[in-house]
Amino acid sequence: VSAFLLNRSSDLEMVLAVKKNDAQSLLAIIQQANEINAAADAKRLYVIIPDGFYDLGKTVLTQITGHNIAFIGQNMEGTVIQNAPDPENEGISKTAVLQNRGTGNYFQDLTLKNALDYYACGAAGRAVTLHDKGTQTICNRVRLLSYQDTYYSDNVSCQHYFVDSEIHGTVDFICGAGDVWFERCRIVTEKRTQDGSNHSVSAAPRTSKTVWGYIFNNCTIENMVSKFHYARAWHTVPRCTWLHTKLLTPEKLMPTRFEEQGIRTVEVDFKEYQTVDAEGNDITPKSNVVTFLYEDERKALETIMTDKEAKQFTPGHIFRKWNPVKLQQQIERESQKIMKRLTE
Repeated sequence: VSAFLLNRSSDLEMVLAVKKNDAQSLLAIIQQANEINAAADAKRLYVIIPDGFYDLGKTVLTQITGHNIAFIGQNMEGTVIQNAPDPENEGISKTAVLQNRGTGNYFQDLTLKNALDYYACGAAGRAVTLHDKGTQTICNRVRLLSYQDTYYSDNVSCQHYFVDSEIHGTVDFICGAGDVWFERCRIVTEKRTQDGSNHSVSAAPRTSKTVWGYIFNNCTIENMVSKFHYARAWHTVPRCTWLHTKLLTPEKLMPTRFEEQGIRTVEVDFKEYQTVDAEGNDITPKSNVVTFLYEDERKALETIMTDKEAKQFTPGHIFRKWNPVKLQQQIERESQKIMKRLTE
C-alpha cells in the first residue's frame, strides 16, 4: 500500500496508489479509503489504479462505504477489475464486482467486468458490475462488462451521471431506480442466448421517488446479434428517455421499440426523440403508440416526444442542487495533475 501527500494550494490532499496487477493491494486500498473518508463531508480522496488486471476471483460485493473518493485508472480498456462468481450463486444482489454505498464517489478510466458464466446459468444469469446504493456517483470513461443486470442503481432517491462510458449486456442490463443521466455512452447489446435467439432489453427502470428516471442523451447503441428493445417496465412508474440516439443497426430494434409486457406495472413513461442511423439520418417515427400490458391491465402511450417536451431534458434542469458536469471536469483536471506528479 502506497500513500502520497500532495500540496494543493494551502490544503493537503491524500492520494492512495494501488500496486500494479495486485488485487489484494486494490482491496486493501479500498478499505483504507473507506476508513479515511468515512465522514460524509470528507475532502476528495484519490485512489490511483495503474493499468493492469485485478482478478478478484469469486469475491463479490466489495463495498465502497466512504464518501468523495475518486477511483482513477489509466485507461478504460487497460485497467480491468474482474470477479467471477459461481453460477449457482447468481443474483442481482449477490454478484457485484463493486457495491457503492457512499455519496459523491467517482470512477474514471477503468473497466469493471463480471465474468460469471452467463450462458451456463439457464433462465437467469444476473451478474452486476456496479451495484450502486449510494448517490451522486459519476462514471467517466468507465466500461461495464456483463450480460444480465450489468449496472444496478439501487437507491430510490439517487442521482448519478455517466459520460463517455460503455455498458454491455443482454437483458435488463441497465436497471434500477433514481435519476441517472447517460451522456455520449456506448450501449452494446450482446447476444441474449448462446445461439443468438430471443431479443435483448437495454434498460429496466423502476422509478418511484424521483421525477426523471433514466435519460440517455447522444448515446450510441451497438447491436451484436439479437434484436432488442430500448426498455421495459420493472415496477412502480418507470421512466426512460432516449434523446438523439444513434442506432448502428436500426433494423435490429423491435417494431414496438419498447417492450409492451411489463414485469409488475403498465404505468410507464417511456419516450424517444430524434433517433438517427449510423449516417446521421433522422429515423424517428412520427408516432409510435405502444399498448403496455400487465396481467389484465392495458395502457396506450405515445412514445415519440415533442420538441417542447425534449427541451426540459438538460442536466441543469434535472440535477438542481448538484452539478455533475462541472464536477467531472474539475476531478478530471485534478487527476491529470496527480498522474503527472506520480510519474515524474
